[in-house]
Order: sequence, then C-alpha cells, then structure tokens
Amino acid sequence: GHGAKDLGQAVVMRNGVAIPAVIQASKTGAMFVLDRDTGVPLFPVEERAVPGSDIAGERASLTQPFPTMPAAVVPQGMRPSDAWGVTPVDRRWCEHRIRSLRSEGIFTPPSMRGSVVFPGFLGGVNWGGVAVDRPRGVAIVNTIRVATIVTLLSPDSIAEDARNAGTDAAVARQEGAPYGSRRELLRSPLGLPCNAPPWGTLIALDLDNGSVRWEVPLGTMSDFAHVPAPESWGSPSLGG
Repeated sequence: GHGAKDLGQAVVMRNGVAIPAVIQASKTGAMFVLDRDTGVPLFPVEERAVPGSDIAGERASLTQPFPTMPAAVVPQGMRPSDAWGVTPVDRRWCEHRIRSLRSEGIFTPPSMRGSVVFPGFLGGVNWGGVAVDRPRGVAIVNTIRVATIVTLLSPDSIAEDARNAGTDAAVARQEGAPYGSRRELLRSPLGLPCNAPPWGTLIALDLDNGSVRWEVPLGTMSDFAHVPAPESWGSPSLGG
C-alpha cells in the first residue's frame, strides 16, 4: 500500500516561533508536516473524494487526506493523454495500454481489468527518505516517478498467469482473500516507463512556507535504456 515510509525531524518557523515538527513522507508523494508534540498538521490537510472499488463486496474509503502544502512532490494519477514515448509508436502503445486499464487518478483501487498505480509501488517517496537542513529550513526529498499496474486474479487463473507473466511482473496468491494479484511496471516496448521523465529527482522543500526551492533530476537510465539516456531523464533510486 501507499504507507508512510520516513519520518524526518524538523523545525518550522511561524511568526518568529520555532515549532518542533515531524515530516511524514509517503509513497503517494504527499508530504505531511506535523507538530511533533501534538500531531496537528502545520499546513492544512483536506479530505478529498477518491475512486471507488468495482469489485463486488469490496468497500473502499470514499476520501483520502491530501496536504494543501507542500504540494505532492511527484505527479499523482495518469491519463492516456499523459502517455510518453521516445518514438510516436512507443507513445501510442503506452496510450493504448493506459486506456485498457482503470486509471482514474491516485488511489484508483486494484481491479480485475488492471489499474494504473501512479506513483508506483516504489513511490513517491520511499527508501530514499528525507534529509533536513535545519539552519536553512529545508527538507531534501528523493523521489521516484515510475507508473505501475496492479491486476486482481481469480484463484483458478493464478498459476497460468504466473507462467505467462513477464520478467517485470510479480504474481502472488493472497491467502485468505478471494483474489491473487499481478504487479508490474508500466513500460513501453522499448523498456522505458510510459510516464514522462524525469523518473527520479531531488527536491528541496522550504519548511516555513511549503514551497519548492529547487528540483533537479537524479541518476541515469543509461544501463537500462535501449537508447542514449539524457541526464534530464533521471532514474528511480532507492538509496538514502
């Protein structure tokens, strides 16, 4: 799931007063900045409507919390028009693939049709975590931007699906549940993500006002791409 993966201690200045804070960085790319003593958000958090489940008998939450600031540090949700490719054929393939799936924005539930999960399973923000520069009032965040797909499988189709799944796919039986699952990267025939680069960045967040001070691509896809990879593409990275 899109759980919180890192807690970074920080200080937020309000009207000349230093407020001890904690930053909760999530796989969704949402950054929750909370009062460290009370847990009260230091920037407003809104409950917003999110897509419902289309699986009979499953009830998904009608809303999820979204911080108004800082803004999400990665794109959330993906439409067919967001498809990207290094060639027109690659882009059209990605667009067609997205159209074939449930893709109704962030928190689209898993489905038997297959659902786009963007940010993907790695995040958002995940193993990279958060570093805090207290004197400058800045949080440095490592982001990952690669879309993924989750598909629910009936129990009698899991074994066959596992045999036919590509090397990117992870097929699992979910004990005690009526469905198994297949998780995979949303990649084009050339092996590159179907969402536009950069696929990894470093972001500096101003902790006092929630704005982005700067953002730069991080890493390279040269070892994975079948075409020359510009530095501007960045790369998913799991290091702190």
